Amino acid sequence: MSKKSQIDSLHYLQKMGIEILTNTFVVSYDGELLKTNNGKTIKTKTVIWSAGISANTIQGIPKTSVGQGQRLLVDQTNALEYTEAVYVLGDMALMKTPKYPNGHPQLANVAINQAKNLAKNLKRKEQGLELKKYEYTDLGTMATVGRNKSVVDLPTVHLKGFFAWAIWMFLHLMLILSVKNKLIIFINWAWAYITKNSALRIIIKEH
Repeated sequence: MSKKSQIDSLHYLQKMGIEILTNTFVVSYDGELLKTNNGKTIKTKTVIWSAGISANTIQGIPKTSVGQGQRLLVDQTNALEYTEAVYVLGDMALMKTPKYPNGHPQLANVAINQAKNLAKNLKRKEQGLELKKYEYTDLGTMATVGRNKSVVDLPTVHLKGFFAWAIWMFLHLMLILSVKNKLIIFINWAWAYITKNSALRIIIKEH
């Protein structure tokens, strides 16, 4: 996301009592002491890894088809390189293009549109037509940090706070299938907002 969104998210988390260590990597952990690359030692028996993914390896996939993060190298039709009739979508697909030389961002929108393009291409393949190449068009990125705390990056504007949070809630609601599901989830969200019931995302602080 944009630098503004990174800074705003950092401030939100710090106000919530979270200590953020940037440019810091874990180098060792023995069950009691966690050591970082900058010499910091943290005494803890609980470590939760919640960011960064590595795709599962699949038996039979050529090593030449495996790229960074164990993601699988595909062309712009999502066909797995060095194989025949194997296609990979979403987070596992590493599609390098002039616009995204390191692969597309691992977002739901990318996976959904890759799937739509592949479905059309499979039909075109049966008809002997030329296949259409996929390229991601960034219409914006959103992230929520907590109640009334979100950041939104649109192509021409950056938003934060309650308004950004409302946009995030609305768009996620619209992506849910069926009117019934939308209504049920909206009622649950509204009730949780009114009652301030945040038991599922509680942050426990020392007193």
